[in-house]
Amino acid sequence: MNITVSNPIASSAVNLRDLVSPRGVRFWLVEDYAVPLVALEFAFRGGASQDPAGKAGALTMLAGLLDEGAGDLDDQAFQQALEEKAIELAFHAERDHVSGRMKTLSRHLDRAGELLRLAVNAPRFDAAPTTRVREQLLAQIRHEANEPGAVAGRAWRARVFPGHPYSLPTNGTPESLAAVTRDDLPALTKRLVTRAALAIAVVGAIDEKRAAKLIDDVFADLPTVDGRIAPQPAPFVGLGGVEVVDLDVPQTTIRFGRPAPGRDDDDHMACVVLAHVLGGGTGLTSRLFREVREKRGLAYSASAAVAAFEQTSFLHGGTTTKNERAYESLEVIGNEILDLARGGVTEDELEKGKRYLVGSYPLRFDTSTKIAGQLVAIQLEGHGPDWLTERNARIAAVTMADAKRAGERMFGDGSLSVVMVGRPAKG
Repeated sequence: MNITVSNPIASSAVNLRDLVSPRGVRFWLVEDYAVPLVALEFAFRGGASQDPAGKAGALTMLAGLLDEGAGDLDDQAFQQALEEKAIELAFHAERDHVSGRMKTLSRHLDRAGELLRLAVNAPRFDAAPTTRVREQLLAQIRHEANEPGAVAGRAWRARVFPGHPYSLPTNGTPESLAAVTRDDLPALTKRLVTRAALAIAVVGAIDEKRAAKLIDDVFADLPTVDGRIAPQPAPFVGLGGVEVVDLDVPQTTIRFGRPAPGRDDDDHMACVVLAHVLGGGTGLTSRLFREVREKRGLAYSASAAVAAFEQTSFLHGGTTTKNERAYESLEVIGNEILDLARGGVTEDELEKGKRYLVGSYPLRFDTSTKIAGQLVAIQLEGHGPDWLTERNARIAAVTMADAKRAGERMFGDGSLSVVMVGRPAKG
């Protein structure tokens, strides 16, 4: 399938082809010879939510070790090989997938492909880099232990998804990281780094024949059996309550949210628009910016958005304000949510929100790396190539009736699940 999407920001077009390699690996390709670069983005479905019980952070460790030695190259030799050809290679564990990214000059593509092939097919997990990556994660955890935003995020997820993998930090905890052994990592790789769970996009100065060979060389020998454990639904709980986490800081960090229709729901796009009206974009025209910052000077910023994971979808947002004004800020946020729940969105707000979401979309496609990343994200969400045009069409089609119906569904009675980190004081 060929899809062409106008990109006025970049003065070019995304000419997308949905292809299958000679050995049966599906990938999306965008040829672009403006610069002699090739960007390859890919992801294996099943990320940190697949961590073994009691071993949160295992997938993050695995991702951090895939470029720390592979095949006959130890960690130093592997990194030196990347540096010699200025090849960028990185892996990262998200909640629902493990992503990988390679960027290289076209003339070094063969070497880059070989190093990537080794990384995904023959990672070494040697003792020294395993210890180093574990220590890096522990240092990050220690740093975030007193960082209000990180504390609020952890506490909020634990509150709304208790007992579900989504409640756990992707980096794990000191206790869970200590439980991860070197033997766990090859077993996880065999189970989760498979062709069955793969999404791929290639963008840049490369033709179809060479791209197909690259894809087969790197991915065709991976296991074909999907080893993911069937994920469980993640019900959203804790509405109507406020949890306070005591931290001796002069400001209170607030995180709030409530459930929202999922990405396959007919009202999902209307909810995305309404979340933007509430607290999205640059913030300068959102309700929360106007009411929290502009009118009352309660905070520098306040935001809201819809997040859609494989097993849940929810509205989430936050702000940071003085301890003595935290409850006032929360009341203002709650009032705006309740107004939108009662159909208070105006035609002007709706049209401005739609224009922003449609007009800003091309900014996600102004470099080869961004294009590749967006194409993989579209695949992970279960869409086909036509989503490049369908996404904006769906946003543009949202009517006032759609917005009011979706607002009633998403905002409900206005109750929120809230976490405050700091020392909020009631007046």
